[in-house]
Amino acid sequence: MKQNTTYKQTELGLIPEDWEVKKLGKVGEIDKKSLNSNTDKEYEFDYISLSDVDSDQFSIKTSKQKFKNAPSRARRIVKKGDVLLSTVRPNLEGFTIIRDEVKDLIASTGFAVITSKNELHNEYLFNFLFSNIIKRQFHKLLVGSNYPAINSSDVKNLKIPLPPLLEQKKIADCLSTWDCAIEKQSQLINALTQRKKALMQQLLTGKKRLPRFEGKWNLNSINDLFIFKNGKAHENDIDENGKYILVNSKFISTDGEISKKTNSNLAPLEVNDLVFVMSDVPNGKALAKFCLIKEDNLYTLNQRIGLLKIKKGNPIFMYYLLNRNSYFLMFDNGVGQTNLRKDDILDCPLNIPSLSEQTAIAEILATADRELQLQKEKLAQLQQQKKGLMQVLLTGKKRLIN
Repeated sequence: MKQNTTYKQTELGLIPEDWEVKKLGKVGEIDKKSLNSNTDKEYEFDYISLSDVDSDQFSIKTSKQKFKNAPSRARRIVKKGDVLLSTVRPNLEGFTIIRDEVKDLIASTGFAVITSKNELHNEYLFNFLFSNIIKRQFHKLLVGSNYPAINSSDVKNLKIPLPPLLEQKKIADCLSTWDCAIEKQSQLINALTQRKKALMQQLLTGKKRLPRFEGKWNLNSINDLFIFKNGKAHENDIDENGKYILVNSKFISTDGEISKKTNSNLAPLEVNDLVFVMSDVPNGKALAKFCLIKEDNLYTLNQRIGLLKIKKGNPIFMYYLLNRNSYFLMFDNGVGQTNLRKDDILDCPLNIPSLSEQTAIAEILATADRELQLQKEKLAQLQQQKKGLMQVLLTGKKRLIN
């Protein structure tokens, strides 16, 4: 690591003396190659669209299209090493890099395709696009309100601090070590998630029985097992310093990460209460999402959020059984907003084992959830560590050269 580095003030902030500030169009070629549009024939090609991109993970699709009528920005050839930058509704997840050999891969509209020149390392560029320096430039250059965008000339004028090429490579190699760890951790989380889904499918339906448990499961309705209540309107009593957490659809759909507070406890909740979203947009991910209350005197229920007070049964088992239950999802026609009616909720059929078997199943699934949460926390730590490294390496605060 280089010691005693001297720094200079630039429009992008302090950078080492031996770094330069360059426009992206000077060190990279933007939208360099495109397919010939002078053809009336259909041509089969692979393409990547804006909706496919999720950081550096993307899917490639195949299509047939007459290039004569295709917009020029939908005919750009993408090669290994190219960096794709979202120019429509840009955000920090709107970038990807092509790391594998590809043939006849086309970028859809909404991207700028950047091919690095000799003095720019493509992996360095890719990592730099996630930095706050680029984010600030994006926000200044956005045009439009409903569909904010950046035009190609603005992409060429984006400015980046450029270390010597060898240092760019070392920075990229260092960050790739964290990328590999993050990828492995993500794969582990995905495997654990799939395992939990399989366990739920087997254990909650009785397809797989735990040792020592026998006997027929009993068919019940929600009306047999719970008391149903509705929440009350709190929107006029919101207080960021309030004593109670307001359980609304946003709170449930984000697993409590987004919440509001109030000093009005108009619909008190108790330990083991099950609350759920009764209204959602077509094909929404929040409809019939449940939350199990784990503390007294802390939560109050908002209107249009359902409450099930358990009369008999294991509440944790009931949570797993009811959360996004297929019965409730059948009411979503994919067209209009879904509003679950009280009578329909109470009629929901539930096949229930004995209380002791419910408890055993709940313990297994809760253990799987705890393991999954632990691995998610480890992933968040790795991601935070990479952010910290990016902050010091991409600004030259720490050097990786002798």
